[in-house]
Amino acid sequence: MSIERNVFSSKDQLAEALADAVVENLNAGLEERGAASLAVSGGSTPKRFFEMLAARDDVDWKNVTVTLVDERWVDEDSDRSNARLVKQNLLQGPASAAKFVPLWSGGDLPTLEQIAKTNSAVGAVPAPFDAVILGMGNDGHTASFFPGGDALTQALTDEGPTLAIEAPGAGEPRVTFTLPNLLNTRALYLHIEGAEKAEVLDKALETGPVETMPVRAILSQTVKPLSLYWCP
Repeated sequence: MSIERNVFSSKDQLAEALADAVVENLNAGLEERGAASLAVSGGSTPKRFFEMLAARDDVDWKNVTVTLVDERWVDEDSDRSNARLVKQNLLQGPASAAKFVPLWSGGDLPTLEQIAKTNSAVGAVPAPFDAVILGMGNDGHTASFFPGGDALTQALTDEGPTLAIEAPGAGEPRVTFTLPNLLNTRALYLHIEGAEKAEVLDKALETGPVETMPVRAILSQTVKPLSLYWCP
């Protein structure tokens, strides 16, 4: 699949342009069905984008549901929590009116019972998504599709909507939306920054097994066009 490449000279320019695109997606969903949904990634990369998007007052945020692409299995008091990052940086200002659906559902481990609770909760997220924003690690992971993941095959193929996964490079056990669910979206974005990430992406675009660089599952799929947003 061809990738729409959007290259910016600064993080602020990228964040503003990505916020513009996502606002357009959300407003399209709101116009069509009176509700919209957004799935975002954690990590340090999206923080400026979150801040830009949070300030937008041209969205009917009270009818928008925000959730996460994936989450570490930690409570929201942890500085490792993606939910904490979203609440501190995205669910502020005008965007504080949005509904947030977390993926962590309590407990120390993502047991079958806990994942069932998560899946029940995300059932309230309007489907399809109006925008899904993915990141990418230096090891070629995206969402919680990690090299060596004990449930990687299922994560790339199961209907989900979410499942638990552990991997050597993941730190904590995690919960992630499965690939088919992430592709069920109006718009799909890959947001990366820096020269190192650009080199990882170039490597991932080379022919090779998905198992070693799971982001290849996103880059090679033919279900949904992918828009890349990158800056140095």
